[in-house]
Amino acid sequence: MAQHVRDIMTSQLVTVEPQTSVTTVAQRMRDENIGAVLVTEGDELRGLVSDRDLVVRALAEGGDPEQKTVASACSDDLVIVTPDEDLDHAVELMREHSIRRLPVVEEGHPVGIISLGDMAMERGAESALGDISAAKPNR
Repeated sequence: MAQHVRDIMTSQLVTVEPQTSVTTVAQRMRDENIGAVLVTEGDELRGLVSDRDLVVRALAEGGDPEQKTVASACSDDLVIVTPDEDLDHAVELMREHSIRRLPVVEEGHPVGIISLGDMAMERGAESALGDISAAKPNR
């Protein structure tokens, strides 16, 4: 029986508005122990920003990170999946687009996120990638 995205997606979303400063977003990521947040306006998905996005698109450019908004750092050309899609399809999309996270959207609204780490844990917690994904953060 095929497994679906909803079976392993994270449904406790962390979201920010586009005008949120990159400093605030970085602090939320630290506090929530996550590597990406969804950028929303109301309950509409507008983008996704990862820790790498913050470094490459915001901090590396210089300037005051308190003055830069997450809108300038987020990916807005998103590849998305629905909760009922087969997990294998999500894997193919990640492979095809070289991405590590997929927002899960239902009727235009974000309901979850699925990551490479989630898939690694599902496919084999004893694998090297599954083991790394399950490890506590090294703060």
